[in-house]
Amino acid sequence: MSKVIESVVPVIEPIVESENCYLVDVEYVKEGPNWYLRVYADKENGIDIEDCAKISEKLSEALDQISPDPFPKAYFLEVSSPGAERPLKTEKDILNAVGEYIHLDYYVPQFGEKFHEGTLLEVTDEIFQIEVTIKTRKKVLEIKRDAVSKLRFAIKF
Repeated sequence: MSKVIESVVPVIEPIVESENCYLVDVEYVKEGPNWYLRVYADKENGIDIEDCAKISEKLSEALDQISPDPFPKAYFLEVSSPGAERPLKTEKDILNAVGEYIHLDYYVPQFGEKFHEGTLLEVTDEIFQIEVTIKTRKKVLEIKRDAVSKLRFAIKF
Protein backbone atom coordinates (compact mmCIF):
# COMPACT_ATOMS: atom_id res chain seq x y z
CA MET A 1 0.00 0.00 0.00
CA SER A 2 3.05 2.25 0.02
CA LYS A 3 2.31 3.13 -3.63
CA VAL A 4 -0.99 4.65 -2.56
CA ILE A 5 0.70 6.68 0.16
CA GLU A 6 3.48 7.81 -2.18
CA SER A 7 0.93 9.03 -4.71
CA VAL A 8 -1.25 10.96 -2.23
CA VAL A 9 1.33 12.60 0.06
CA PRO A 10 2.16 15.28 -2.56
CA VAL A 11 -1.54 16.21 -2.54
CA ILE A 12 -1.97 15.95 1.23
CA GLU A 13 1.09 17.84 2.47
CA PRO A 14 0.39 21.25 0.87
CA ILE A 15 -3.21 21.15 2.10
CA VAL A 16 -2.11 20.41 5.66
CA GLU A 17 0.48 23.20 5.45
CA SER A 18 -2.15 25.62 4.09
CA GLU A 19 -3.83 25.33 7.51
CA ASN A 20 -0.57 26.27 9.29
CA CYS A 21 0.00 22.66 10.34
CA TYR A 22 2.56 20.05 9.37
CA LEU A 23 2.11 16.50 8.19
CA VAL A 24 3.25 13.91 10.72
CA ASP A 25 2.24 10.65 9.04
CA VAL A 26 -0.12 9.02 6.54
CA GLU A 27 -1.47 5.47 6.82
CA TYR A 28 -3.56 3.48 4.39
CA VAL A 29 -4.73 0.40 6.27
CA LYS A 30 -7.41 -2.26 6.19
CA GLU A 31 -9.28 -2.95 9.40
CA GLY A 32 -11.91 -5.63 9.13
CA PRO A 33 -13.75 -5.11 5.86
CA ASN A 34 -12.94 -1.38 5.67
CA TRP A 35 -10.02 0.66 4.35
CA TYR A 36 -8.86 3.84 6.09
CA LEU A 37 -6.70 6.71 4.93
CA ARG A 38 -5.42 8.26 8.14
CA VAL A 39 -3.73 11.62 8.04
CA TYR A 40 -1.94 12.74 11.18
CA ALA A 41 -1.19 16.45 11.43
CA ASP A 42 0.03 18.74 14.15
CA LYS A 43 1.14 22.30 14.82
CA GLU A 44 3.26 24.07 17.39
CA ASN A 45 0.60 24.47 20.08
CA GLY A 46 -1.32 21.37 19.10
CA ILE A 47 -3.98 20.72 16.51
CA ASP A 48 -7.66 20.99 17.42
CA ILE A 49 -10.90 19.56 16.04
CA GLU A 50 -11.54 22.63 13.88
CA ASP A 51 -8.13 22.27 12.23
CA CYS A 52 -8.86 18.60 11.54
CA ALA A 53 -12.27 19.41 10.07
CA LYS A 54 -10.87 22.07 7.73
CA ILE A 55 -8.07 19.79 6.56
CA SER A 56 -10.47 16.87 6.10
CA GLU A 57 -12.86 18.94 4.00
CA LYS A 58 -10.09 20.19 1.72
CA LEU A 59 -8.48 16.74 1.47
CA SER A 60 -11.73 15.01 0.62
CA GLU A 61 -12.25 17.31 -2.34
CA ALA A 62 -8.62 17.15 -3.53
CA LEU A 63 -8.28 13.37 -3.21
CA ASP A 64 -11.44 12.88 -5.30
CA GLN A 65 -9.79 14.86 -8.12
CA ILE A 66 -6.69 12.63 -8.46
CA SER A 67 -6.65 10.86 -11.80
CA PRO A 68 -6.17 7.98 -12.13
CA ASP A 69 -7.66 7.14 -8.76
CA PRO A 70 -4.82 5.71 -6.62
CA PHE A 71 -7.21 3.93 -4.24
CA PRO A 72 -8.08 0.36 -5.20
CA LYS A 73 -11.05 0.29 -2.80
CA ALA A 74 -13.41 2.77 -1.16
CA TYR A 75 -11.96 4.16 2.07
CA PHE A 76 -12.76 6.30 5.08
CA LEU A 77 -10.73 9.49 5.48
CA GLU A 78 -9.64 10.31 9.03
CA VAL A 79 -7.67 13.42 9.98
CA SER A 80 -6.41 13.63 13.53
CA SER A 81 -3.70 14.59 15.95
CA PRO A 82 -0.87 12.09 16.14
CA GLY A 83 -1.40 11.79 19.89
CA ALA A 84 0.80 12.46 22.89
CA GLU A 85 2.78 9.25 22.48
CA ARG A 86 3.20 9.37 18.74
CA PRO A 87 6.02 7.47 17.04
CA LEU A 88 9.11 9.33 15.90
CA LYS A 89 9.57 8.07 12.36
CA THR A 90 11.58 10.62 10.44
CA GLU A 91 14.99 12.09 11.15
CA LYS A 92 13.34 15.50 11.44
CA ASP A 93 10.93 14.15 14.10
CA ILE A 94 13.83 12.65 16.03
CA LEU A 95 15.96 15.80 15.92
CA ASN A 96 12.98 17.92 16.98
CA ALA A 97 12.50 15.61 19.99
CA VAL A 98 15.83 16.53 21.60
CA GLY A 99 14.97 17.72 25.09
CA GLU A 100 11.71 15.73 25.13
CA TYR A 101 10.74 12.67 27.18
CA ILE A 102 10.83 9.59 24.93
CA HIS A 103 10.41 5.81 24.95
CA LEU A 104 12.88 3.51 23.17
CA ASP A 105 12.16 -0.18 22.45
CA TYR A 106 15.13 -2.43 21.62
CA TYR A 107 15.74 -5.42 19.37
CA VAL A 108 17.85 -6.93 22.17
CA PRO A 109 18.14 -5.68 25.75
CA GLN A 110 20.33 -2.64 26.37
CA PHE A 111 21.82 -2.07 29.83
CA GLY A 112 19.75 -5.06 30.95
CA GLU A 113 16.40 -3.64 29.79
CA LYS A 114 14.05 -4.25 26.84
CA PHE A 115 13.17 -0.52 26.76
CA HIS A 116 14.00 2.78 28.43
CA GLU A 117 12.18 6.04 28.95
CA GLY A 118 14.01 9.26 29.49
CA THR A 119 14.91 12.68 28.16
CA LEU A 120 16.56 12.66 24.75
CA LEU A 121 19.76 14.67 25.19
CA GLU A 122 21.61 14.16 21.92
CA VAL A 123 21.24 12.48 18.54
CA THR A 124 24.10 11.52 16.24
CA ASP A 125 24.35 9.22 13.25
CA GLU A 126 25.35 6.40 15.60
CA ILE A 127 23.71 6.98 18.98
CA PHE A 128 20.81 8.31 21.01
CA GLN A 129 21.93 9.81 24.30
CA ILE A 130 19.18 9.76 26.94
CA GLU A 131 18.95 10.66 30.59
CA VAL A 132 17.02 8.07 32.59
CA THR A 133 16.10 7.83 36.24
CA ILE A 134 17.01 4.52 37.88
CA LYS A 135 15.96 4.20 41.53
CA THR A 136 15.82 8.00 41.98
CA ARG A 137 19.28 8.50 40.42
CA LYS A 138 19.77 10.14 37.05
CA LYS A 139 22.02 8.36 34.59
CA VAL A 140 23.02 9.18 31.01
CA LEU A 141 22.93 6.25 28.58
CA GLU A 142 24.23 6.05 25.04
CA ILE A 143 22.13 3.69 22.95
CA LYS A 144 23.26 2.63 19.48
CA ARG A 145 20.69 3.66 16.90
CA ASP A 146 20.71 0.25 15.24
CA ALA A 147 19.69 -1.33 18.59
CA VAL A 148 16.43 0.69 18.66
CA SER A 149 13.37 -0.98 17.14
CA LYS A 150 10.86 1.78 17.97
CA LEU A 151 11.09 5.34 19.19
CA ARG A 152 8.17 7.46 20.39
CA PHE A 153 7.24 10.32 22.67
CA ALA A 154 6.27 9.25 26.19
CA ILE A 155 4.29 10.80 29.00
CA LYS A 156 6.28 11.28 32.18
CA PHE A 157 4.42 10.29 35.34
